[in-house]
Amino acid sequence: MRHLGYTAVLAALLGSAAAAQDVTLALTNAVNTLDPHQSASVGLDLSVLSHVYPSLILRGPDMELHPSLATEWEAVDDLTWRFKLVEGAKFANGEPIDANTVAWNIARVTNKDNPTRISSWFTPVTGATVISPTEVEIKTSSPYPALPAQLSMFMLLPPEWAASHDPASETMSGGPYVIERVTPGDSITMTRNPDFFGEAPAFEHVTFRTIPETSSAIAALVAGEVDFINKIPPSELPRISASGVAKGGAVPSTRSVFIKFNTEKPPMDNKMFRQALNYAVDKDAIVDVLFGGEAEVSNCQVMTPAYFGYNPDLKPYVYDPEKAEEMIKESGVDLSRPLEFEVPTATYLQGEEVAQAVAQMFADVGVQTEYRAMEFGAYMDKYRKAHDLGQMSLLGQAWPTIDADGLLTLFKPGDQYAYWNDANFGAALEAGNATTDPDARKAAYADAARIMCEEAPVVFMYAQPATYGVSNKVDYTPRGDDWVRAFDMKPAG
Repeated sequence: MRHLGYTAVLAALLGSAAAAQDVTLALTNAVNTLDPHQSASVGLDLSVLSHVYPSLILRGPDMELHPSLATEWEAVDDLTWRFKLVEGAKFANGEPIDANTVAWNIARVTNKDNPTRISSWFTPVTGATVISPTEVEIKTSSPYPALPAQLSMFMLLPPEWAASHDPASETMSGGPYVIERVTPGDSITMTRNPDFFGEAPAFEHVTFRTIPETSSAIAALVAGEVDFINKIPPSELPRISASGVAKGGAVPSTRSVFIKFNTEKPPMDNKMFRQALNYAVDKDAIVDVLFGGEAEVSNCQVMTPAYFGYNPDLKPYVYDPEKAEEMIKESGVDLSRPLEFEVPTATYLQGEEVAQAVAQMFADVGVQTEYRAMEFGAYMDKYRKAHDLGQMSLLGQAWPTIDADGLLTLFKPGDQYAYWNDANFGAALEAGNATTDPDARKAAYADAARIMCEEAPVVFMYAQPATYGVSNKVDYTPRGDDWVRAFDMKPAG
């Protein structure tokens, strides 16, 4: 009997050890592409692909930049960055991950004849020069002090493999994991890459599951079917922690949520009308009622205080529906037809509820909207490919460089994502991008934020809290910049 008891205990321990080698992470949307150069979605596509493809630099859970393929880097001069690389790194097919690989990938995303989704990140980059297999220089046409931070989002494809394969639907690992199976719309499973050049991740197997419904994600966490979920309504966090099998929490995020105006479509080209809509929204009520006070009202800018270039002197548009009505009347806008209001579903925390509240607040001042819910991929197609957003839409944006020259560039004149063209804003942004002097950059970006506040190309709303639920079996350091990475986690204890 004693022998049978020991056997049972040993079997249980072995089973627990085996389970500890696996981790399952839930995503609210399915991955759109397997090509890391064709997506800027950090919390979705890029998070998954960061397990498969190497990066020069990684931003860790401590929000600092850490070496990865690049062991060190320095600014040689205002227009040159030099990177030293790990020696002997290889992709799973044997291709070297070296300076030539870096140069080829830089050339791919800076090819003006065939731009990728992330080409705008590298507009100042003129090319890469191979010094040796383990040393490469990246040249820019103007100072680019945020380049190392930007490279933390840039993943490397194998050049020879890419010549005969479709990176959008196939992968060839050079990162900590190898994809075993992709079930479209449902899950992606991975196993640890034994030939990875870096430190081996703690978990042997990783599964990403697509669970769009919040209630289903919470149920899966509590049932032990998944180990991590995010984008949870703050009201649900105590229930998760009370389950005894997981804990819920929230940290400030770098993502701002706002109502984006397409100023290329009337009446959103009317500045006074845009300002009026800012006065029409009770941001404090939205933060208190829908987020339990966990979100933070935006101070008339899309940057949060974590960003380099944040303007601490700006204040929110106050809630003043009477003033909004007066300004709408004075603006002369024709409101005989409802305005298009596009809302991507299962994308932003409490996003649909926020949009419905805003639509009601607009209606209270006489602005009727046509509410159009759409899947995130369809929204992105309109936003990026067709360049045909509705008159206004719910949008959340962040930039993991946590620098104004990244996030504000999304509103720069001529940028495909701007839907707004303001020469003064563009000039201020260019001034910040043209120098490496921190004080001069801060002053320029603060000026750009001030102009944007005045011109109101969006309704400035709030910084979305980064909420999460994590199994008690997993050690996880919460972060507010959207990355979801199994290799940042480990088995508890």
